[in-house]
Amino acid sequence: MHLAYPAVLSALLFCTGLYGVLARRNAILVLMSVELMLNAVNLNLVAFDVWLSKTAEETLHSGQALTLFTIAIAAAEIGIGLAIVLAVHRNRGTADIDKLRDTAEPHDPHGPDSDGSGGDARTAGPADEAQKAEATA
Repeated sequence: MHLAYPAVLSALLFCTGLYGVLARRNAILVLMSVELMLNAVNLNLVAFDVWLSKTAEETLHSGQALTLFTIAIAAAEIGIGLAIVLAVHRNRGTADIDKLRDTAEPHDPHGPDSDGSGGDARTAGPADEAQKAEATA
């Protein structure tokens, strides 16, 4: 088999994964697309290892060893990535990446700086203090 066949298949897999990373909004689908890209790299590593071992009579099979390391890293990445996505989904209620861009706490529209005056909480009146106490209760 020629080297071109696995190289073209690997390029197609990588481009499909890249499209998935760039176009998808769901974090789980983005992680799956990253896995597809890593599998394309693994296919390239094994194909070039077989091709080089035929031409150079090399018996180390370093491409296959690198593929095993890549698979181990991919497994750890997907495990940690899914744990993070599940924790974020549990806290925020969505796995949509566009809605998760701001990881800070949401801005309180009734906060002390919401009127634009630049005053702090020490200058708030009794009505404002009662609203804050009611909101925190």
